[in-house]
Amino acid sequence: MSDRIIRSLFEARLKAWADTRAPKLVIAYEGVAFTPPAGGDTYLRAYLMPGNTDSEDLAGKHVSYRGVFQVSVVTAPGSGTGGAGLIAEEIAQLYPNNLPLAKADFTVYVRSPMATAAGIQGETTSTLPLSFQYRADTF
Repeated sequence: MSDRIIRSLFEARLKAWADTRAPKLVIAYEGVAFTPPAGGDTYLRAYLMPGNTDSEDLAGKHVSYRGVFQVSVVTAPGSGTGGAGLIAEEIAQLYPNNLPLAKADFTVYVRSPMATAAGIQGETTSTLPLSFQYRADTF
């Protein structure tokens, strides 16, 4: 299924960037066991939220995959928004609007600028969610 390919393309790009960053950022992937870093170090959470798959031709050969990819920057509570905001800016540059990512003959496009949502303050973490819309079409 193409949702699997879309997830792998977005997550691979995020991981390659996070691995080269200083300090390196670890990523919690959806559905994978994860232990947050000790000491309240910053980490990321990645989510693929597929929308309804559609077809826009009468022959039924066209398939359109649309959805949202979200990355949350998780920091220690009370650390302010500055550090998370800087990381969010770096991630936004990693996924510019109209960016194509391909695997074999399948291409997915970032279809909106990265958007930052309101921060979520918890007792043990502070989370800054950011997301963009994507689209992939097959014929």
